[in-house]
Amino acid sequence: MWRPAVEQAALVRDGQVSASELVEAAIARISATRELNAVIHEDFEAARARAAGPLSGPLAGVPFLLKDLGEPQAGVPERMGSRALAGHVARLTAWTVRRYLDAGLVIVGRTNTPEFGNHCATEPALFGRTRNPWAPERSPGGSSGGSAAAVAAGVVAAASGGDGTGSIRMPASCCGLVGLKPRRGRASLAPAAGQMLDGLVNKGALTRTVLDCATLLDVIAGSAPGDPYAAPPPARPFAREVGADPGALRVMVAAAPPFPPHAVDPRVQAVADVAAGALAGLGHALVEDVPRFDAAAVRHAIAVVHAVDNARTHGFVEEELGRPPREDELDPVTWDMVREGRLVSGAEHADAVDLLHAETRAAAAAFATADVLLAPTLNVLPPMPGDLSASRGTVDAFFDAEFAATGWTTVANVTGWAAISLPLGMVDGLPVGVQLLAPDEVVLLRVAAQLEAALPWAGRRPPAPAATQRTG
Repeated sequence: MWRPAVEQAALVRDGQVSASELVEAAIARISATRELNAVIHEDFEAARARAAGPLSGPLAGVPFLLKDLGEPQAGVPERMGSRALAGHVARLTAWTVRRYLDAGLVIVGRTNTPEFGNHCATEPALFGRTRNPWAPERSPGGSSGGSAAAVAAGVVAAASGGDGTGSIRMPASCCGLVGLKPRRGRASLAPAAGQMLDGLVNKGALTRTVLDCATLLDVIAGSAPGDPYAAPPPARPFAREVGADPGALRVMVAAAPPFPPHAVDPRVQAVADVAAGALAGLGHALVEDVPRFDAAAVRHAIAVVHAVDNARTHGFVEEELGRPPREDELDPVTWDMVREGRLVSGAEHADAVDLLHAETRAAAAAFATADVLLAPTLNVLPPMPGDLSASRGTVDAFFDAEFAATGWTTVANVTGWAAISLPLGMVDGLPVGVQLLAPDEVVLLRVAAQLEAALPWAGRRPPAPAATQRTG
């Protein structure tokens, strides 16, 4: 199960292993790593039945996990990390889930996530916190923390994720993985939505290799009929960009994070500096500049968007329950957002969206001097539980704390750019990610493949208890 997904698929195609054998291996890994609390719904019998039947597609027979948020599958429980939805069963199947199934993937379960993806930490009251395989006392990040922990622990080669302010890249950094947030509109959010969080949310996956990342992007890339917008289709499959020559690029190296206190842990910065040096050694030119933002205005606009979205989600929960949710059925941060969201006027919400679009245009103009922006994925080492999940009384204060830790991640969501986190370093036994941002995925995949070769991470595995090692 430590092999990349593309290699597992090749083994099945060549008849060296069967899909059923891969599924049983994944089930054994799930059983051996339950202390991580990464997988919160097991779909073993359905997976066994699917693996036993005929499968086709580029990843036929490869076990896969779905994040338990934004990836509904009709007839399967979908709790979204919420006590209020503990009994909820999805009635629709997401367009991306259908694409995963069409690619031949075998879904073996669903992964833990914070309530409605509100935190960059995976600590829902419903299922309890997920542990980081590298250091169980640390957070795996969020909101795709269950997926990240499972992939990092060798449960599966890849798992799905979603990213609204860094929710793929942040756990990728915490768990030593590759995490790509595609550009806006790359994959459809149908049938549930045309956009989420006013365009901030994008779907992607957590993987251990750049090629797996690109292959899964090929699987989900495209638009569904009726989507409000879509990214331009690539000239060729994204997987073919891995190993392609990017040419000599201008790499803008971020001197400081865009949000207060504008500080990075020196140990984290040192990893980013090594990455910058590696890119210079590969023939790329380092540019000293950064896109500039009105940090306070952007943070407040994102707080408004999240508050409005949670007020709407409260209505969905009330519909599902047939009554308003009780105070103890939603987490404190969710209630903060719901209550503030109910007070936001339509004009204030529209102003917030317009401001984000204006900042996007300003960033695009500033970015004209470079092809890629390089920055630490996070400003800190993997945080401790509670650091990014506690209520701070207001939504603005909540995001002040989050953005102090996550730095540049949210900029890609605001601008709609693609962004990828690569596990380029280790500090005191903890993974450290470095992030690349660009308007399109092609340049990121080409450069990421160069860094994967120059600063390889394939041999790194987290420490594991004896039971986990025996089933590996």
